[in-house]
Parts: sequence; structure tokens; C-alpha cells
Amino acid sequence: MPKEKEYMLQSRIKCLKGAKMHIEPGVVDGAKMVLSYATATTVLGATAKVAYDNMKENGIISLVLKSIIVAMIVFFCFEVLPHYPIGVSEVHLILGTTAFLVFGIAPTTIGLALGLLVQGLFFAPFDLPQYGINVTTLLASMFILNIAAKKVIPQGMAYKDISYKQLLKLSIVWEGAIVSWVAFWAIYGQGFGAENIHNVLTFGGAYMSVIIIEPLVDVAVLTAVKAYNKTNECAFLFDKKLCKA
Repeated sequence: MPKEKEYMLQSRIKCLKGAKMHIEPGVVDGAKMVLSYATATTVLGATAKVAYDNMKENGIISLVLKSIIVAMIVFFCFEVLPHYPIGVSEVHLILGTTAFLVFGIAPTTIGLALGLLVQGLFFAPFDLPQYGINVTTLLASMFILNIAAKKVIPQGMAYKDISYKQLLKLSIVWEGAIVSWVAFWAIYGQGFGAENIHNVLTFGGAYMSVIIIEPLVDVAVLTAVKAYNKTNECAFLFDKKLCKA
């Protein structure tokens, strides 16, 4: 059986089981998996760096609690919210920009990695070999979002005061980065065959539709923050930039 057809068959079988993560089994395999170990090590190392910086500023208890909350949100998005296998992967609402704005870069990257790992260990063990690929996709995209936020959001502006237009830009960056990484892994693993490219484009087109939803969630969350926060000082469980520049 040709490699690409075998991969498509594996994908269909996995859909019947209830697919959970981002890259389907078989998209990248064999010696090519070595790259995913290297990229995962890189993004997890970067996560350790921002976690250390956050811990020095806010303390370990704050970091741990916020990271656990984000992990619970991630797990809820993966397991409870609807997710649809399309093309080479799945369409999820991950609420990455929401978690980033509310909890900050360090808790969000830790929560993404932890939520993905817990899901794989207890609910989708057949996806664990792809953990390096999937954690790279999510964490690298989050670091790209962090860089974009510094350019989109003025230095003197609290996150709760940013506009819908700014939120939309952040969502485009976040979702676009995820789609780009998924496309990279699919082409790296399966090449430029017509069927594979079609699956990549199908997934990309469907996933970018999430941009319609995520900024609206962000607006609702930030509106609630402004309504109930009158002191410009964030609580222990939220990122300081959320309430005060």
C-alpha cells in the first residue's frame, strides 16, 4: 500500500475512534520524527526560561496555579468542545489568545504542554508519539503570538483596554501560526503530493474560520475584566498586564 494511502487509512480509523490532537498518526514517521524531538526540546527550553522569569517576578505558587488553570482550559477545549477531523489534522477552538491575555506567556505555554500531555497519557495514548510535533506547533505558535503582542499592543496599554481590531490581529497571528506549523509537518512528512496538499489546504481553510469566534470570546472576557476591576490591579491568578500597563 502506498505510504500516503496508508496514512489516509490510519487517519480515517482514528477519526472513528475520536481524534484528539493536531497532527494525525502517520503524517510524520520513521527517522523524520527526530526533528520533532529537537523542536520540542527547543520550545520546552524556551518555556522553562519564561517560567523562571515569571517565577522570580510573581512567585512559584502563582505560576503553578495559573499553569494548572490553563491546562484545565486546554483539556476542556480538546476533550469537551466540538473538534472536527479535517484534512491532515483537526479544527479546535483552543482559546490561546484568551489564555495569553489573561494569564501571560509562561503559564499559557506550560498549560498548553501540560494539557496536551495529560490528554495523551489518559485519553489518547495512540497520539503520544506525535507529542513532540503537537507541542512544538502549540508552543512555537504561542511564542510567535507573544512577539506579535508586543508590536500590536502599545507599551502603555493594559490588555483589558485593547480594541477588537487588535484582538483580531492577535487571533490571525495565533491561528495562522498553528496552520503554518501543521502545513510544515504535513509537507515535511508526506511531501508535495496533490492529495497531501489538498488536505493541507482544506485543513487551513477550515481552521482559519476559528478567527471568527476567538476574538469574540476575548472581547467578552476583557469586557468582564473591565466591568469588575476598578483598581487597575489584577488578582493573584491573573497576569499583571491584563489590568495595568
